[in-house]
Amino acid sequence: EVQLVESGGGLVQPGGSLRLSCAASGFTFGSSDMNWVRQAPGKGPEWVSAIVPGGGSTHYAASVNGRFTISRDNARNTLYLQMNSLIPEDTAVYLCASEKGGFWGQGTQVTVSS
Repeated sequence: EVQLVESGGGLVQPGGSLRLSCAASGFTFGSSDMNWVRQAPGKGPEWVSAIVPGGGSTHYAASVNGRFTISRDNARNTLYLQMNSLIPEDTAVYLCASEKGGFWGQGTQVTVSS
């Protein structure tokens, strides 16, 4: 059974940081490009970041470039998103998704508010 389980979300003040994790199982995580996608209340999904299987190449949406860092640990089948300098516009459900197989997690809520 394929599973992608996100964790690490929560409530944080503007300017704060969070680190999201996505634990993968049931497919060949180490050979799949992986993505983070977010969905804010009342809006459609927004692609946030992507990373190639070996981790040597990463890509970011303009809205998060310079503040967020995607990484992965293939030995642990885990994807990460380090989020710094958070702003209220980052409030959303954050989901991880695999290119290979098109699998999605259920998401973790991130709320940035004072």
